[in-house]
Amino acid sequence: MTLRVADTWFERRQIDADVTLLWEPHVVPLDRCNIWHIRGRDRDLLIDSGLGVCSLRQAACDLFEHQTIALATHSHYDHTGCFHEFEIRIAHAAERESFVADTAKSLRVDSLPESFRSYLDRVGYGLSSEYLITAIPEAGFPIESWQQTGASPTWLVDEGDIIDLGDKTFEVLHLPGHSPGSIGLWEARSGTLYSGDAIYDGPLLDELPESDIDVYIATMLRLLTLPVNVVHAGHDSCFGRSRLAEIALAYIESRS
Repeated sequence: MTLRVADTWFERRQIDADVTLLWEPHVVPLDRCNIWHIRGRDRDLLIDSGLGVCSLRQAACDLFEHQTIALATHSHYDHTGCFHEFEIRIAHAAERESFVADTAKSLRVDSLPESFRSYLDRVGYGLSSEYLITAIPEAGFPIESWQQTGASPTWLVDEGDIIDLGDKTFEVLHLPGHSPGSIGLWEARSGTLYSGDAIYDGPLLDELPESDIDVYIATMLRLLTLPVNVVHAGHDSCFGRSRLAEIALAYIESRS
């Protein structure tokens, strides 16, 4: 299969004066994560970093003029591709070793285990193409030999830790289930939750080797208690408290 060269790899949308959403439109929906850049007074925060097909720092260099700390909501490869581009890298201790061990080794769909592809078909993330991308970032891109660059966290966090940007603070919430070290960031002042893959408005993956359905149910019950105004999730669109309740309750009912 010959893939066309994309005009641009990352797209972005300004959410408000300080929050920018970036994403990779030429990555298949399964692996197209939301990348959140938050500008602070003293330093900026990046939440997740995409698949890493090309450099996020170069493509969005205007966003990284200040010191930027990068946080990974969990170690899955679609959220950590450009993690290595940042000097300060934050993650939960439960997944510390996974950031180097579990990097993506190929962009070919047939490199994924058959059992995993069958599971994706069943939940609605069917992969019908040859690659995990639908275009290439530049002519001559080595699509057959590409591998992700792994990078270990430099700052390990846990429940209740605070990420301080000077004029904004975020509380770390440990939200396991999808993965053991899944975390979210809670900004109480605005009622904003950056949820990673703990909850999003799409097929929730809970049959991965590292997933735990009982723990995931407990996380959903916890999320129902948060006075959320808006959820900026790891995939798909933003949503409010009522939609969070619908997703969480539907998940609990389906797994109880």
